[in-house]
Amino acid sequence: MAVGIGIGRFVYTPILPPMLAALGLSKTAAGFIASANFAGYLVGALGASRAALPGSRRGWLVGALIASGVTTAAMGFCGSVAGFMLLRFMGGVASALVLILASALVLDRLAQAQRPGLASLHFAGVGLGITLSAAIVAALLAGGLSWDRMWQACGGLSLIGAGLVWRLLPASEPMAAPAVPGGAAPRDPRLRRMTIAYGLFGFGYVITATFLVAIVRATPAVQALEPIIWIVVGLAAAPSVMVWTFLGRRFGLSTAFALAALTEAAGVLASVLRPDSAGICVAAVLVGGTFMGLTALGLMLGRSLARGDPRRVMAAMTGAFGVGQIVGPLVAGVASDAFGGFAVPSIAAAAALVLAAWLAHRSGSAMT
Repeated sequence: MAVGIGIGRFVYTPILPPMLAALGLSKTAAGFIASANFAGYLVGALGASRAALPGSRRGWLVGALIASGVTTAAMGFCGSVAGFMLLRFMGGVASALVLILASALVLDRLAQAQRPGLASLHFAGVGLGITLSAAIVAALLAGGLSWDRMWQACGGLSLIGAGLVWRLLPASEPMAAPAVPGGAAPRDPRLRRMTIAYGLFGFGYVITATFLVAIVRATPAVQALEPIIWIVVGLAAAPSVMVWTFLGRRFGLSTAFALAALTEAAGVLASVLRPDSAGICVAAVLVGGTFMGLTALGLMLGRSLARGDPRRVMAAMTGAFGVGQIVGPLVAGVASDAFGGFAVPSIAAAAALVLAAWLAHRSGSAMT
């Protein structure tokens, strides 16, 4: 998870500002590059949940980790927007495969060992990867190295991680072809509301998650925070799944999802409405401390509302989330170039998160 998601999916954020400055790219181009990664993630997630993949899960997982490392390093040898988009798309496919296959392997082993509570440690890998890659980028930035060296260094770290997984992960059984659920998903209004809420969450978090470091660099009062702000996000993300799943068990999944969405909305707003050190740090903690928790809570809610085989519901929610992720950076990039900053798209993102909270609350209320 640290390699495929924490680095492969999110290292773009801390490298983006020096990359934009060196290449003279517009925010619109940056949004297209980010959206290409999320489009690849959507394709990979839906494909892995439906297609029959020959061979073992271990083999596919290690292959996806290697692909993630190679495409990350290759960004440092590329110089065109089209090339960046292609590499990020392929990296997105690899990230999705890592998430699905690693989670299947780990969660299956934990279920066999009757230790499901340790699943939060698995998801903490995302925060670990964000923190490690942010620290590397900060060190290289302080040393005066260029954006391409940052991509190459993080890709090299990913390949080392892939090697460790290959050595440590025991052989696994061949993958069975996923059963194709018959018929359409139940037309339950609660599921429709949660699917829409999950898509709004995808749109709401991804603008800040993609452009936070760029916002810091563009704000003179907080430019000194650029080397560390993404590290703060990673540190906040590491324990977040454990915290939010605990709150889900304590207060109900829908209530926890709504609270997390409102908390994240506050963080998104803080990133643009409080252009000082306190506001940016609050944004990093609140967004970093909620996006993985919301991911877990949303899927848990969808699973609890599904009737029969839940995979069609999971696919629908993943699709909605993916569309939100793809649209978010595009809207943010175009709006930033048009309005001279990220305030307008960030306010729209916060509004989407508030609406997601309301829809999730309604879905939970309908269950009682």
